[in-house]
Amino acid sequence: MRGLRIRRRLKRLLLAPVAGWRQRITPGGKWLLGSVLLAGLGTTVSVLIPFYQLFCALAAVLAVVEIAGILSRGRVDVVASFPDRTSVGEPVLGTITLVNRSRRTAWDIAARLINLPRGLTARTLETGLATLGPGESARQHIELQPQRRGLYPLPDLLVESTFPFNIVRTPVTSQPLNSLLVVPSFHPLETVHLPVAHRYQPGGIAMTSRVGESPEYIGNREYVPGEPARRLDFRSWARLGRPVVREYQEEYFGRVALILDTWIPVPGWSELRDRRPDSRLGLKRFTDGRWFLDAEAPGGFPQLEAGISLCAAAADALCGGENIIDLFAAGPELYVFRSGRHTAHFDNVLEILASLAPCRDNPFTSLAPTILDELAGLSAAVLVLLDWDDSRRQLARAVLEAGCSLKVIIVRDGPTSESFEGDELPDVTCWTPEDVHQGVVEVL
Repeated sequence: MRGLRIRRRLKRLLLAPVAGWRQRITPGGKWLLGSVLLAGLGTTVSVLIPFYQLFCALAAVLAVVEIAGILSRGRVDVVASFPDRTSVGEPVLGTITLVNRSRRTAWDIAARLINLPRGLTARTLETGLATLGPGESARQHIELQPQRRGLYPLPDLLVESTFPFNIVRTPVTSQPLNSLLVVPSFHPLETVHLPVAHRYQPGGIAMTSRVGESPEYIGNREYVPGEPARRLDFRSWARLGRPVVREYQEEYFGRVALILDTWIPVPGWSELRDRRPDSRLGLKRFTDGRWFLDAEAPGGFPQLEAGISLCAAAADALCGGENIIDLFAAGPELYVFRSGRHTAHFDNVLEILASLAPCRDNPFTSLAPTILDELAGLSAAVLVLLDWDDSRRQLARAVLEAGCSLKVIIVRDGPTSESFEGDELPDVTCWTPEDVHQGVVEVL
């Protein structure tokens, strides 16, 4: 593997100049460049003078175009505005303003984005500007189409001129762009049927926002030296003749754990035998026939994407109430996030879900202890799982033994690894990724 990485780096280093020049050549310029190469090849196999003349003439055209493009480019300022977030499948429109600051006319000006990250495509809605006079400004628009969730660093926006002859793109200016966050898309749920009992929380309301909240008055007691003076009850003090303070207790409220399963195990060799590379598994094959794992599979993992979409829909339905929502998700790192009751916005949950990656090792070894530590304060739990096996069964039983309400949702295209029929769980439903993406799931 180390030798393969070294060969890839050397290949990128050697081909970088060629790739940069290829980006500068227009489709018409590629025909001209191909003609130059053919004429040059003819000079190596023949001593006829016309081959040399043709080669020199075509090469001279390329040189003149390059020099004329450099000399004729003006000073053009660019201001680009792109949205910083969108959802999967929702195109975003960027506005580009070009201003000619030079004293001469700029010819054949156009803006474009190249070398976009995989999963993101761009399309320029307008053709290039034929002319841009001194002091004039014009607008162009670029549409970005995200195909997968994630955080996409956008490359620099390039402004180029194809003057003259529309053969070579001459760089005029560029502008760095911010990243684009693509959050998972989901179909809103009508409701989530989950009984949530109120439990006393250590720390009480202090763990949430105090907007609209106040501790509950439960009575009076004698003053203990060192207590804050604002709790003194002066009327009772005057009536009893000794210092008395008011006693409060934080209100009870419900906490719901939303647990997302991101475990996509690597298939065994028996499953890979005689199988073609499958982008859904994130697998590719070397030239020598060996398999390797591609963490950036272009097709993603439909099962995981559907689970994240359903988790986002459940968080959207639960965050609208008065409960605290604790999100537990195991990707390459363990994510624990609390939202609800004014502690955080639902958009923060989407940001975490957008950055989740599949976990190739069993995450329940690290996820279960964290959840077990929180079970004493949890009222209910929603498990969004991708399969059913012994490790997931143990987690579900631990939640039930702690006295929490439990809802188990399995997102899987096909039968589970182990049957859950004999586990006597109160509420288990199975959905296929197709059902989730088409909005068939309306109530949980």
